[in-house]
Amino acid sequence: MLARRIIPCLDVKEGRVVKGTSFRGLRDAGHPVETGAKYSREGADELVFLDITATLESRETMVDMVRRVADRLSIPFTVGGGIRKTDDMARLLAAGADKVSINTAAVRDDELVSEASRTFGSQCIVVAIDGLKQDDSWQVYVESGNTPTDWDAVEWAREVERRGAGEILLTSIDEDGQQTGYDIEFTAAVADAVSIPVIASGGAGGPQDMYRVLTDGRADAALAASIFHYETYSIEGVKHYLSERGLPVRL
Repeated sequence: MLARRIIPCLDVKEGRVVKGTSFRGLRDAGHPVETGAKYSREGADELVFLDITATLESRETMVDMVRRVADRLSIPFTVGGGIRKTDDMARLLAAGADKVSINTAAVRDDELVSEASRTFGSQCIVVAIDGLKQDDSWQVYVESGNTPTDWDAVEWAREVERRGAGEILLTSIDEDGQQTGYDIEFTAAVADAVSIPVIASGGAGGPQDMYRVLTDGRADAALAASIFHYETYSIEGVKHYLSERGLPVRL
């Protein structure tokens, strides 16, 4: 069994790490460079950096900030937010990102995921899917959770895999920031529908939630923000909890 990954997430707005609830009510959580370096030292398996207002503000991701964070890391680094074309991806990869995460642009441009996969390799392409529960399914939202689309999240996951995505970053808008647990049903539905890795996001309140999403939810990795930013739990503590319960992790 492959080692399960624990991934802190830096949601960045105006040069600061922030965290909200269901994509709203953002609170300050530190500086991206120092926070990223701290997580690298503390044993995170990867780091995700999302420039959360770049798409809404129709601007490019903060390349200089990405470069400064990358310079302090010794772990894989995924960057998203404001990416609209392969030229944007090339700049971020040149600045030190190992992977790029696309969301809105993947929905708006039918060819972007395929083109990016051919250009950079599928291992570099993460498609972020933000889903909101609608009766017995989940609807894909874009533009930082502000705009609904016609896509069902499970069908969209299958489609982006077909187009060449190497990984899915799956966020439950309903559970984001709530710290009451991931949407296990949502995560399992997507994980069962695709053969590429799924990173679960939205709702981590503690190690027990991560254990459940990595087992019952069948996710390959668990992403969290609040519990790490505000030091409710440590990455080391989470990994020991998982290891003691038989999940393979890198200690």
